[in-house]
Amino acid sequence: MVTPFLPDDEKIPAIREALPSTAAGIYLNTGTAGPLPRETAHAMAEAEAWDLRTGRADLNFYKDSVERKAEARASIAAVLGTDPSHMALTHATTDGMNVATWAVDWRAGDVAVTTNLEHPGGLGPLWAVRERYGVELKIADIGMGADPANVLATFDRAIVPGTRLVSLSHVTWATGACLPIREIAELAHSRGALVAIDGAQAVGAIPVAVEELGADFYAVPGQKWLLGPEGMGAVYCADSVLDRPRLAFAGYSSFESMDLAAEAKLWPDARRFEGVGFHGPSVLGFARSVAWLSMFVGWQWIHDRIARMAGETAAMLADAPGVEVLTPRENMAGLVTFRIAGWKSTSALRELSQRTLCIARTIPPLDAIRISVGFFNTDGELRRFRDGVALVAETTPETIPHRAHIEVLRGGVD
Repeated sequence: MVTPFLPDDEKIPAIREALPSTAAGIYLNTGTAGPLPRETAHAMAEAEAWDLRTGRADLNFYKDSVERKAEARASIAAVLGTDPSHMALTHATTDGMNVATWAVDWRAGDVAVTTNLEHPGGLGPLWAVRERYGVELKIADIGMGADPANVLATFDRAIVPGTRLVSLSHVTWATGACLPIREIAELAHSRGALVAIDGAQAVGAIPVAVEELGADFYAVPGQKWLLGPEGMGAVYCADSVLDRPRLAFAGYSSFESMDLAAEAKLWPDARRFEGVGFHGPSVLGFARSVAWLSMFVGWQWIHDRIARMAGETAAMLADAPGVEVLTPRENMAGLVTFRIAGWKSTSALRELSQRTLCIARTIPPLDAIRISVGFFNTDGELRRFRDGVALVAETTPETIPHRAHIEVLRGGVD
């Protein structure tokens, strides 16, 4: 059993036992999808079995689904430091960013501001309102996001009169830079704009006190750093937007009541943004993963360990000749993005995967490799990965030695 109070030499093996997929390789892609806890998988399987045996059509099933959704909202609200009434369940971060973007009463000539480092989940809805309404989309070039003062100055220039929405990531998916959200939100609000934040690479990796950040919307995925199932997420909605009934979509769950003449009363809280249904076992799994992290692992330990290990990994990689680390080490979370001189990112990652059994990804717009350093990773794993990167960096695609000569890089977990 994992508990927050075990010493690390006992806690890490217990955690890895509870996360079976960490044995499949050096798991360095939580920023895409984290390892599913064994406890979560069992709870979801039991829920599926119950549905199969008893059906899903009686009143008790409906009442149970309402309770499951309330539990999921409460779980993620506790992580973000807010009240459950401010949380709406979604199916992804992209859903939450669409909720935020379409909450604005857009008119031709309005302005939306974002950055040059955004994920399509945030850019997609901005593209849609630009195409539909003739909104001007200003993309603030913040470089790699390394200098918070430069980032803020860039937004100061970009947020012009007529800006209705400022939409950006808390931690950029491409470089892993942590952006000065509170200061940007204050600037945007002073000029009459709403603020929507993509929290996909932040929540679960770093502490997030969402109300202190000042965002109007803050979108969260379930499957990344929260280790939940695919197809689940949530969006925080501040008081500033709960009196604006502009919805991206609406359905049964959006309303406290509705009659056959379409006379309706929206929920007074964030539930108004839950327009469609959810897969019950996934709702349960989302809540279970968040609760497992909260109660059995411990958030302060998680955040401290990710910060230490990601920082040390970035430093190790930066010290390797031929390796360029793009992630700013002064303001980072759990992502580390880097390039290897003389190598295309896809070719380099293929070599690293075969030689170290790492599970990572590339960032195509930057032609770079991105790793996600999780609290469940070990120092030994990260050193072996560093050794693999160093080997690749010492060679070219034409001169790299045959893999049989370096099987030592596949050593066991320590």
